[in-house]
Amino acid sequence: MRVHFDEKADAIYMRLDESKIVESQEVQPGIVLDFNEHNQVVGNETLRVKDRVPQANLKQMQFEVA
Repeated sequence: MRVHFDEKADAIYMRLDESKIVESQEVQPGIVLDFNEHNQVVGNETLRVKDRVPQANLKQMQFEVA
């Protein structure tokens, strides 16, 4: 999995695997899901991140595996 935050675009992208993206769908305003040929979600883009989580420090991200 890869996560990329583009500060200039104010967008965060999470890529779950490297399969080919064949379709993208905006499921809510500013939330875009990418699908592969098996209709599985392989990516998620969130736009206007600073508006959605104004207190977040996006220069440092923590992940937890349960």
